[in-house]
Amino acid sequence: MKIAFFSTQPYDKEYFERYNKRHEILFFEARLNEQTANLARGCNAVCAFVNDQLNKGVLNTLKEMGIKIIALRCAGFNNVDFVAAAENSITVVRVPAYSPHAVAEHSLALIMTLNRKTHKAYNRVREGNFSLDRLTGFDLYGKTVGVIGTGKIGQCFARIMQGLGCKVVAFDIVVNKELEALGIKYLTRQEVLQQSDILSLHCPLTEQTRHLINSDTLEIMKNGAMLINTSRVHW
Repeated sequence: MKIAFFSTQPYDKEYFERYNKRHEILFFEARLNEQTANLARGCNAVCAFVNDQLNKGVLNTLKEMGIKIIALRCAGFNNVDFVAAAENSITVVRVPAYSPHAVAEHSLALIMTLNRKTHKAYNRVREGNFSLDRLTGFDLYGKTVGVIGTGKIGQCFARIMQGLGCKVVAFDIVVNKELEALGIKYLTRQEVLQQSDILSLHCPLTEQTRHLINSDTLEIMKNGAMLINTSRVHW
């Protein structure tokens, strides 16, 4: 199979070339859009990333060139017009669970950075300034952490925060029984917003989650609450 890779970074090329044994891959640094779609001419498939445009115009062009499948090398799929893909008989696949622990751990890293201000402390120490003024944070232990979206990443994150001694509450349209068994309590979305000292979002971007955080929901949250977004939710 001949595959056109768009939005290629050096690490993409390194690893796909290392493990590819049977396909011909054309790597393009350009993002996929209506102006660059023709680069895939002569290919059977397209591999796209998060900022590539897969709207109706692009999909129509890909169909005309004989593209049968689009492989997203990401979990998010909000950049794809699935109606147009179906109309053009193009199959779309994605990677729903690559390294959920890495994203969950990155969420913790953001919390620790915001709380303990390690980025600012690093710069001060380099300049010989060891003052703690405006660098103090708070203990995570005992704080209430709200998790909106308890899929694979949300589950990992919830367990990490529970391990730090936090009280974890969650909201999802599907209750995870394993998390419940660990003592994580599912509440309504409003209750999670109201109770959380730290709120972490782990949702795909869909019509249901678009503008999940807005002026109304921010008004519900505690003053000084921390908001972490490693998902694609817009506000």
